[in-house]
Order: sequence, then C-alpha cells, then structure tokens
Amino acid sequence: MGFPELNAGLNTISALFLCAGYYYIRRREIDMHKRMMLGAFASSVVFLVCYVIYHLQVGSVRFPGTGAMRILYLTILLTHTVLAAAVPFLAVITLRRGLRRDDAEHRKIAKWAFPIWLYVNVTGVVVYLMLYRM
Repeated sequence: MGFPELNAGLNTISALFLCAGYYYIRRREIDMHKRMMLGAFASSVVFLVCYVIYHLQVGSVRFPGTGAMRILYLTILLTHTVLAAAVPFLAVITLRRGLRRDDAEHRKIAKWAFPIWLYVNVTGVVVYLMLYRM
C-alpha cells in the first residue's frame, strides 16, 4: 500500500469517527462522543503528515482525464482544497472548546466544523478514486 491508498484510508477512518461522534452526541453520550472526535482528530493529523511527506516526494499529480470528467474533478478538488485549509483551525478550536466543556461555544462552531470536516474527508476519498482509480 502506497501513500495515496493510506491517505484515502485515513480520510475514510476520520469520516467514520466523525459520523460516530455525531451519533453519540445525538444520544447525549458525551464520553463516547469525545473518544470518537479525538479519533477523528488523530487520524486527520496522521493523514496530514502522510499527505505532506507524499507530496514532498512526488509533487503534484495531474488528473489524466479530459472533458466533463476533468471539469468535475477540478470542481471537487477546488472545493475540497479551499475547505481543507480551514479544517485544522476549525478542528482545533472545536476540540479545545469541547475539552474545556464550553458547551455553548463548542456547539456554535461544531455546527460549521462538522459538515466541513466531513465534506473534506469524503471528497478526499473521491479525489483519490478519480485520480488513481479511473
């Protein structure tokens, strides 16, 4: 398994942790929610390290497709990249507020951070599939 597969796997794991965290908070199971969100954060940090290492070695990888597929790929990549730049900040702020049990402020940012972070994880896997499996 190479870095692209590892990175797609880490994005998938992070997305599953995020969804599990959402499930547990809806059930008011705070401890399990906390564990899942820490798992999402940890897998995202490992992803980021692996992503940087891979791209320092390889550089950028060009999408080989043309036409409508290329436009679709670039659209997904653009939204993914812009939102991915925000995720580390959103995740750290949200996590810090949650760990401090500043629940009102945690909820305010989590309602934005969660869907953005999940979108970035899912589109990261889509980008991998389009780039390396099509």
